[in-house]
Amino acid sequence: MRTRTRPDLAPRRRGTALLALPITLAIRIFRPSGRNQVADRAVEFVHLLRSGIGLAATCWLIWSYPVRESAASLVAERLSDTFATAGVLLVAGPLVVMGFIASSRPPVRTVYWRRLGGPIGGVVSLFASALTLWLLLKDDGGIRLTQMLGPLQFVGLIAVLAAVLFATVFGLTAVVLSVHYVFRTGDIHQVLPPALSSLLAWLTLLVQTSDEGAVAAPAGVQLLFLYGAPLSITLLSGWELQRLHARFGVTVRRALGR
Repeated sequence: MRTRTRPDLAPRRRGTALLALPITLAIRIFRPSGRNQVADRAVEFVHLLRSGIGLAATCWLIWSYPVRESAASLVAERLSDTFATAGVLLVAGPLVVMGFIASSRPPVRTVYWRRLGGPIGGVVSLFASALTLWLLLKDDGGIRLTQMLGPLQFVGLIAVLAAVLFATVFGLTAVVLSVHYVFRTGDIHQVLPPALSSLLAWLTLLVQTSDEGAVAAPAGVQLLFLYGAPLSITLLSGWELQRLHARFGVTVRRALGR
């Protein structure tokens, strides 16, 4: 027997789905297709475990030691670091991927070129959201655009506000997912995400926005938190590559067709 949706809930569900549209779209664009990857639940579990431990350790640090900044400043700083990571990935990622494809032998090189659609689509969509915000917010570009509509200014203002909200939510979600999924480079080959992750972690350490620790912790604790992330990511990436070799016979050399 089919259950009927209550009439008063239908508009609410449609409204929720509309608000979640930029997040849903970002997930669809940035999540790997999985067609060219091997499923290893142990690796996925360890990645989640590491993220959970990192989050718990950060909460413990903030709870145990005085915070030099306000909560808003601390969140803004973490967002800045995430954007810095995505920026490093945008610069270093294509260089590594192009080097990987160029180093591969012709039989597989063509296949890798064909698999660039997903990563390129992610980069283009991220730039599109940033460009939309820049055009609408810089020098009140959205306001000046609505003034050109004459009697339809109110409709144009609503459209501009909706576009800004959509681009902001989509862009923030896209930045987080692009870092998590390493811009879908797993669609090209499964050895690329772990290799890029370790490189990305150390490069991000060099361009972090904060020069001074946000928490007044001892120097030893700050060093542990500063270098713990890239070290743990490097160890995890090495273990992931070793597991690909041991369980699935996947190696960087074989990925290059050598």
